[in-house]
Amino acid sequence: MKQQGIPQGSCYTITDNGTKKKACEVTLRTKDNQYERLIKSKHLSRPEDYYSIYQSGCNHDCLKCHSSEFSKRVNGQWISEDELAKIANEYLSYVTVFEPKNRVTMWHAEDLCLHCGSCIIHGRKSKYCPGKLSTSDIVLSPQGFGPARNILAFTGGDLTCNPNYYANVASKIKEETDGKIRVLVESNGYALTKKNLKTLKEGGVDSFWLDLKAYDNEIYQKLCGTPNNTVLKSVELIVDLEFTLEILILYIPNYVETDQHKQIAQLVVDVDNEIPITLLAFFPSYKLINNRSPTFQEMMTSYYELKAAGLKNMRLGNLGVFAKTAEQIEQIHSLKNR
Repeated sequence: MKQQGIPQGSCYTITDNGTKKKACEVTLRTKDNQYERLIKSKHLSRPEDYYSIYQSGCNHDCLKCHSSEFSKRVNGQWISEDELAKIANEYLSYVTVFEPKNRVTMWHAEDLCLHCGSCIIHGRKSKYCPGKLSTSDIVLSPQGFGPARNILAFTGGDLTCNPNYYANVASKIKEETDGKIRVLVESNGYALTKKNLKTLKEGGVDSFWLDLKAYDNEIYQKLCGTPNNTVLKSVELIVDLEFTLEILILYIPNYVETDQHKQIAQLVVDVDNEIPITLLAFFPSYKLINNRSPTFQEMMTSYYELKAAGLKNMRLGNLGVFAKTAEQIEQIHSLKNR
């Protein structure tokens, strides 16, 4: 990043002996001519319905982080590129839904299933069920019921400032699975420069879930410990290089509210107003444990402002955080946000 004229991220990670070192020095290494990454856990996750690799070490130090026990601490086991490729191939035999590249997102998972498990537990579908899957497509994972889609995602800590690692792993996953497993990277966008994105493209990464935490640079630095210039620019770069892109926007009272959402919306609309967007309700965690969650009215106000700005594919997330009544749940399900 420094070679590209970009300052070092907020990447110091607590080691086993209590010292702090750069994440790339303590959660990423080379051994036997390939990279190894420190991985906390790996499993089929909900509501994403894809296989998630939870990584230790990150180039951000977000006040709201809910994976700080491994993203900001050395925590996990070393897993090589070859081992991840084999894990992807093993997962392939479990897959029940094969997605095309333009649906390699978390956003599209809810088009298929709402993860209530009613069709399995009660033998009947809920009234909100999209009705696109059969019960044979629904499997149980550590986080509940849903399909298993042909996507492997890197989540938790973000070290895309070391793009060769992700490019190498993606390439081996594609080779091991004959291209049947698609690769998604959940990223804060800080390291998604044009140079790094080209490396990731060459390796076979298919898509990004971009966590666009704030538009205002001062707020972003307060939340994450880094400037956001590269983050904002990454939206257009990702689209120009023909990756699949979805964007996550958070409502964090006192930090990222409707005024910020409107500016983010304009940024996205100027690139492509059909990019799938999830507006997610913040819940207290890590260094914002005493910060409240947004209200139903606050979330709905931002939702309608984002739609008014021209965004076509909007969805609300973490419904249980802000929707407290049956009437509110019904109102959300009635939104034409597909």
